[in-house]
Amino acid sequence: MLQLSEISTEQSNNKSTSIDQMSTADILRLINEEDQTVADAVKKVIPQVAFAVDEIHERMERGGRLIYIGSGTSGRMGVLDAAELPPTYGTSPDEIFAIMAGGRDAMFIAVEGAEDDYEKGQADLAAHEITEYDSVLGIAASGRTPYVLGALALAKAAGALTLALTSVLGSPVAEAVAIAIVPETGPEVVTGSTRMKSGTAQKMVLNMLSTALMIKQGKVFGNLMVDVKASNEKLHHRAIGIVQGVSGCTAEEAKTLLEAADMHAKTAIVMYWHKLSAADARQKLTEVGGQLSALVPTTGTTTSAPTGATDQATAGFAANDA
Repeated sequence: MLQLSEISTEQSNNKSTSIDQMSTADILRLINEEDQTVADAVKKVIPQVAFAVDEIHERMERGGRLIYIGSGTSGRMGVLDAAELPPTYGTSPDEIFAIMAGGRDAMFIAVEGAEDDYEKGQADLAAHEITEYDSVLGIAASGRTPYVLGALALAKAAGALTLALTSVLGSPVAEAVAIAIVPETGPEVVTGSTRMKSGTAQKMVLNMLSTALMIKQGKVFGNLMVDVKASNEKLHHRAIGIVQGVSGCTAEEAKTLLEAADMHAKTAIVMYWHKLSAADARQKLTEVGGQLSALVPTTGTTTSAPTGATDQATAGFAANDA
């Protein structure tokens, strides 16, 4: 096991050795300057992220799941990314989810020693009956967290795709997986405070990975989140705008279509373009694997629906198949 003294994220940053003597503005400038290096570190691992996206997507097409697992800041980054996907892209909470060392309570208050329990990492993952179609992404800034190593060992034994997101090249976590994503962020401004640059890199990589995955799964049309779940007022208005943007219909027409489509923008769009009921639109989407581009012309801007489509699509469907 790597010692802390051997880990890059635990080294002293030469630029911040006198940070406690700096003015407030200079402290903030230094933090900002160091944060700017994170994007470059992430840029260097794009090939690995792309490979990971393609491999995860292929497994999810066969019914697999994506599971994040970590502790502390790393675990919280996984929870954050997974929690944002159902409202944004209409995914099931069981499709992409996160496991946190110490359980749900550890999201808010640190559970001492949870990250050191190798067997607990295995047990927590085993509870989800891992299969060869699943993908398990261990997140650990230091690359040496026993909880994560235990989970990855179990995932590998189950035949799942194993991945790691860490800041330390050649670390045990990076060496334990099929695909290692290692943005080398180097020493933190405050020595060992990996919630800073390392955490920022994790957030950036997870954003890239999950967003690209959602795009490949047909949950984005152009640059619109057409599978958005309109679960609050903001998202309700966003769904109306999405239907308008793709169909060229009025806000009132979009609202009527969405009400008939159980507030699902993609279904409402297909109803509009193909003059279908909500049930028939859903069936048509199922036939093309949810890929709206197979049913609606892609122009990158607002499109124009067939003449008369609005009246026929909205009339009579508002009360049907919701």
